Amino acid sequence: MKLKQLSIFLENAPGRLYEVTKAFGAAGINLRAHCICDSSHDFGVLRILVSDIDTARRIMMEKYVPARVDDVVAIEIDDTPGSLSQVLELFLGTRVNVEYMYAVAGATFGKAVMIFCFNDIDLAIEALRANGVTLLDAEAFGILDTKG
Repeated sequence: MKLKQLSIFLENAPGRLYEVTKAFGAAGINLRAHCICDSSHDFGVLRILVSDIDTARRIMMEKYVPARVDDVVAIEIDDTPGSLSQVLELFLGTRVNVEYMYAVAGATFGKAVMIFCFNDIDLAIEALRANGVTLLDAEAFGILDTKG
């Protein structure tokens, strides 16, 4: 199951992250998962799952903040040593590469939630499903399911 993630390119300056989160809050958009990383000393990328991606993207466009929508996959794994490596092992010898990933606090005790961006998301989903890995859908994150 693919989720829609908003990737927002932010100037690495005081107040920029605040401006984005304030705009989303004012619009009633809930932040479901997020990570921010440096892409250079001048800019960072905020990768975020939001409750309403269409509205969030429109807000960024109105503010002239560069943003794009990417497909990602969320999985739930046991919160135990070695669980992540067991999932990653599924992709050895395949064309599937993890482009990036980040963790989200799991809602279920003893479970961890990982968000992945793969170079071949369809092949990755096929391998995950074939091996019984729990994939999370938009409803699990409280995300408005849009088809765009």
